[in-house]
Amino acid sequence: MTDIADKTIRIGTRGSKLALWQANAAAEKLQAVGLKTEIVIFSTKGDQILDKSLDKLGSKGVFTEELEIALRNGEVEIAVHSAKDVQSTIPEDLELIAFMEREKVNDVLLSLNPDFKLEPGSKAVIGTSSTRRKALLKQYYPDVTTVESRGNLQTRLRKLEEQGMDGLMLAFAGVHRMEYDNLIVYTFPEDTFVPAVGQGSVAIECAKSLEPELKAALKQALNHAETHVCLLAERAFLRTMEGGCSIPSFALARLTKEGVRISGGIVSLDGKKLLQETLEGPASEAADLGEKLANIILGQGGDEILRNIRAEREE
Repeated sequence: MTDIADKTIRIGTRGSKLALWQANAAAEKLQAVGLKTEIVIFSTKGDQILDKSLDKLGSKGVFTEELEIALRNGEVEIAVHSAKDVQSTIPEDLELIAFMEREKVNDVLLSLNPDFKLEPGSKAVIGTSSTRRKALLKQYYPDVTTVESRGNLQTRLRKLEEQGMDGLMLAFAGVHRMEYDNLIVYTFPEDTFVPAVGQGSVAIECAKSLEPELKAALKQALNHAETHVCLLAERAFLRTMEGGCSIPSFALARLTKEGVRISGGIVSLDGKKLLQETLEGPASEAADLGEKLANIILGQGGDEILRNIRAEREE
């Protein structure tokens, strides 16, 4: 094969400012070990259709499909995704080879009013495109009204102003990376507002057929070992739940002195039924732990919540 140092690593990405931040972060890590890079921008179904909620688009590959086609065609060597956007099951001819170091995982509330407070009984209007966030808001703040808010962060901030919303609920990671920390008026606790699987991390995908030596070099440069262990547990949970970004499931794994601890569950769309459990075990069994947790949640009634959600979607 071509000497790795002579090869230009083409990085596939979406074109939003946040996606390009992520792609550039990956490029910098590759350049730091002497690899040449080129960023190649793609537009995905999720970028093109902004007048439908994510659950109406379907959860499989909304933000990844076009990038995955490019991997198969050899147009790019790797694709960079927000880890929370990656579908629960990866196509057999592709693989996730790295998860970059995770940012703070919490959901946050942004407001143009620095004095705005989200309190019990609040009748605030909150913008979010996340099924999970809408359902958790209904559980903990039942008087809040949620409105659909899709698009990149800059578009959402414009809608916040134009549509008279009180706030936007987003992942801290994106807000921080786009330097809008000054608009954060509240950080949701991660034990109640448990984040989406992978939230705060960047996933690196490639074709399984990529040269093994190159694949190893890319993983060495981009992968953060602790984040990877946590994501193995979380993604095993998601895969077993058979959920995607349109299902209000959630999971967060953390490394502990004993190994890895994962909290996860699911909430009904109306917020009235919330199932959540925590398991801990050896880091070497991270994926098994995530799968076990999902089966516990399904056995407690999570399967019924999922059936009800799917039946509602088909109406």
